Amino acid sequence: MTQLETIHEIEPVTRTNPKDALLRADRLPHIWCPGCGLGIVVGCLVEAIRSSGIPQDKHVVVSGIGCTARIPGYLSLDTYHTTHGRAIAFATGIKVANPDLEVTVIGGDGDLFNIGGNHLIHAIRRNVDLNIFCVNNFNYGMTGGQFGATTPMGARTSTTPYGNFEASFNIPYLVAASGAPFVSRWTALHARQLLDSMIRAFHVQGLAFIEIVSPCPPTFGDLNNFDDALAMMQYFRSCSRVDDKADLSKIALSMRAPDPIVVGNFVDIKKPPYDEAERKFIEGATGRSK
Repeated sequence: MTQLETIHEIEPVTRTNPKDALLRADRLPHIWCPGCGLGIVVGCLVEAIRSSGIPQDKHVVVSGIGCTARIPGYLSLDTYHTTHGRAIAFATGIKVANPDLEVTVIGGDGDLFNIGGNHLIHAIRRNVDLNIFCVNNFNYGMTGGQFGATTPMGARTSTTPYGNFEASFNIPYLVAASGAPFVSRWTALHARQLLDSMIRAFHVQGLAFIEIVSPCPPTFGDLNNFDDALAMMQYFRSCSRVDDKADLSKIALSMRAPDPIVVGNFVDIKKPPYDEAERKFIEGATGRSK
């Protein structure tokens, strides 16, 4: 027996990661396609929760339906996998019932801006103290790559084989115009910046929103001249431009080089959150503290 084998026999090698406590190893391997950006998003989310300073048992993650919505199933904490487009409604109920919880909604563009768009703008209007992380891959990736409200004009999908002729949402512009106190956008390439923004979101009093631009290689990527996920990441690297002070009306995404992807933390202001406004209203109307 070699000296190394002797050491290992006496003191077994353990391979653990600080993130392991927040992941459900029994659910792995995951279902996502090779090159999908969701693995990066999970890594950032888990590290953000771990580094937030907020106890793990205070975190709740809610999702609807879709590729991104599968994320909570891999997290070892309180999570809810709800109906399509209704994650924000469920999350609002959780937060209003127990304001001490740190409630995060994570979903795709189809779940949050197509099926659930109405819930999104009203949660922003009310300034419910939620974190909403939208992974935007510009199509319905799980159900076959159909076009949606964030598909850029001219982009091809399984249901727009000759190119999309409908205008798409400029997500940060829409969310900021609706009144969100924190609005950010990063790509899956910007893992460090995304992590920092998630940690910041956990400490925003009110609705914090992050758009995460992500590769979807087998559907959107393949149909729009990206040979693979690496090609899309190379586009992110060459065309992304950090500008926290950007004019949000001019940062719509075309997903065509050399058009830029403007990223940054665009809005970070203080506004009274829903639970604070509710408490003050009750105290004013009844003379009693809630």
